[in-house]
Amino acid sequence: MSTTTGRRRAGANRSSAERSSTGRRTGNRRTGNRSSANRSSVERRSDERRTVRRSSTRRSSTGRRRKRRAALKVTDVGERYAAFLTATFVGLTLFGLVMVLSASSVSSLHQYADSPFFQFKRQVVWAAIGATAFIIASRIDYRLVRRFAGPLMLVTVALLVVLLVPGVGIERNNSTRWLGVGSFVVQPSELAKLALIIFIADLLARRERRMDRPELTVRPVMFVVYLCSALIILQPKLGTPVILGAVALIMLFVAGARMNNLLLWATASIGAVVIIALATGYQKDRIDGWLNPWESPQGIGLQAIQSQVGIASGGLFGVGLGASRAKWGFLPFAHTDFIFAIVAEEVGLIGASALIGAFVLIAWYGIRAALAAPDRFGMLLAAGITSWLLVQAFLNIGMVLGVLPITGESLPFVSAGGSSLVTTLAAAGLLTSVARRAKE
Repeated sequence: MSTTTGRRRAGANRSSAERSSTGRRTGNRRTGNRSSANRSSVERRSDERRTVRRSSTRRSSTGRRRKRRAALKVTDVGERYAAFLTATFVGLTLFGLVMVLSASSVSSLHQYADSPFFQFKRQVVWAAIGATAFIIASRIDYRLVRRFAGPLMLVTVALLVVLLVPGVGIERNNSTRWLGVGSFVVQPSELAKLALIIFIADLLARRERRMDRPELTVRPVMFVVYLCSALIILQPKLGTPVILGAVALIMLFVAGARMNNLLLWATASIGAVVIIALATGYQKDRIDGWLNPWESPQGIGLQAIQSQVGIASGGLFGVGLGASRAKWGFLPFAHTDFIFAIVAEEVGLIGASALIGAFVLIAWYGIRAALAAPDRFGMLLAAGITSWLLVQAFLNIGMVLGVLPITGESLPFVSAGGSSLVTTLAAAGLLTSVARRAKE
């Protein structure tokens, strides 16, 4: 009896233990379900937060892009700047066509099928191409050219290399500077000026916060300048490397590079130019002709003497359009490098001063466009193009007046030359595009 009662109590204890264990397991399952549900809920909330953050980021970035686009809208002040620049560029180009017709009529009559209009007709064609480039460049957003900064620089370097391959380039006056077929001829060194300015403006705009590190700013810029200059010097041509170096240093100064670094590079560059000029036969002859033109009045000093004779003959009001005597075989290259002498002879000191005044206007409005540019790239692009036009005009006019050695650089917008006219008008269009978006 007692044994049976003990067994019943033991069975009852086991049953209660099993029930409690089953209850605990059931409770654990319920707790686990609740915790998993809580985790799922937390994960859902986290996903929702991430989605909200992404959408807000997209909205903010879209808003920033819209603000940037809105900041580059055409302004009233910019339209005034652009109007003055456009009028100056158009006036210089038309005046250049008139002077090319006058200065080249005799040489065209003598050299090209007895037609005095041969050089003029070619210049009109190039002017039409350049005008198209100007209109397109002035109407687009100038930031679009940043996409082509690197490729354009590579294409330019490739063209300069191809030019040195024997039998590929076209040789004229003991220099191989042209590529082309038949009457269609281009000069890659002219493209190098514009390509280098766009490349430098893009690089310095992207590295705005690293201007205190010359290894990331000054050195890459000067490496590209020296590379292009070396290829151009081998043509041979020394005037364009001088322009490239001067423009690069000005752009670096505007970008905020350290002055001690710029002075070091400027000193090294000037020293290199002097050494190359003295070591190269034709450049040394040009320096001798500049310093002592009367030692060889019918040789290396001929251009220096005849250009000054033409300028002196013009007097105050000039001898009249088309009445120049220097172009009758006395002054070589009267319609290209030395066209300013024909200008001074035919329209006098007043006309020559007005021409110089046009470049002063370009300087004034180019600087104002750079200072009021809506972004850093636009500022550097405007500064580079303005400095290019002014430095080249200074070299040409100084050469004609006899205060500088002969460099072979043309007078922008005025001298005959297709590649020069097209590239300068395209650059002028980009400068006008920056000016149109000047800040109020």
